[in-house]
Amino acid sequence: MKTSTEIDSIAFTTGWEKAIELVAEAGFDYWDFSMFGMAAYQWETGTVVKFGHMLEERRTAIPFAEKMRKIADSCGIKCNQSHAPFPVKNREIRDMIPLALELTAIAGGDICVVHPDNDKSPEENAEMYREMLPVAHKFGVKIATENMWNWSEEDNCAAPAACSDGPSFKSHIDLVDDPYLVACVDIGHAEMRGLNTSAVKMIGELGPRVKALHLHDNDKHRDFHMLPFTGSIEYEPIVKALCDIGYDGVFTLESSLRAAMRHAGTDDPLEGVKTMYGATRRLADMFENMQK
Repeated sequence: MKTSTEIDSIAFTTGWEKAIELVAEAGFDYWDFSMFGMAAYQWETGTVVKFGHMLEERRTAIPFAEKMRKIADSCGIKCNQSHAPFPVKNREIRDMIPLALELTAIAGGDICVVHPDNDKSPEENAEMYREMLPVAHKFGVKIATENMWNWSEEDNCAAPAACSDGPSFKSHIDLVDDPYLVACVDIGHAEMRGLNTSAVKMIGELGPRVKALHLHDNDKHRDFHMLPFTGSIEYEPIVKALCDIGYDGVFTLESSLRAAMRHAGTDDPLEGVKTMYGATRRLADMFENMQK
């Protein structure tokens, strides 16, 4: 079982080039191309603000992706997947998805995670994904939708959203009925109270639709994106569920460098990334041992 990690939180501290180098040095097999720099969404105003990131415009984003792939190749690791900007309810961000798919292909990734619109029905989101599929087919990059959540202030817990439980998640994928739309199960999201599901239940319901993962931990209340094994999520039955469906993707971490550095009690980014790798490798080894 191969391992990967998002690099946005690492790049925030070290810069993008160094981030890939540290991911490789720590032992990861792949890197996850986080594309959040394409769009700085202001949730209070519902607008997008630009800060001069290389990913904001195609003329700079293409050579940036090419450079990142060259650096990764020189370090002996590959890109397995990416994460497109969100929320897609914003038309400006939604219009960025074709470029995100192209950049994924340039970086060498096979899957691009594209959030559904939290507040749209499976039918409405299916139509959105159908619009994106011609570009996905063109670049040979699968789109992975992800289980999301809303928040209820009244109940002080997560509330249903697009793909937040197994039946909704399955409907999104099955309505599109195209092999280029797959499932990315976010383990932390699936374990949040208020969503009437669990990671084990969701994985079992989705079965072979699951082609990607976001691995992290929390207190089963808030979406903290902690390192696996540092929160309240019991991972052994989750890994068993992945074995049961014959999961053949990558174990991709979606925790943060800062969380890892706090946990390790270090201010050294490399030690933090090594801590991230250790948690991810532990899960991958658990998976391999269950298959014996």
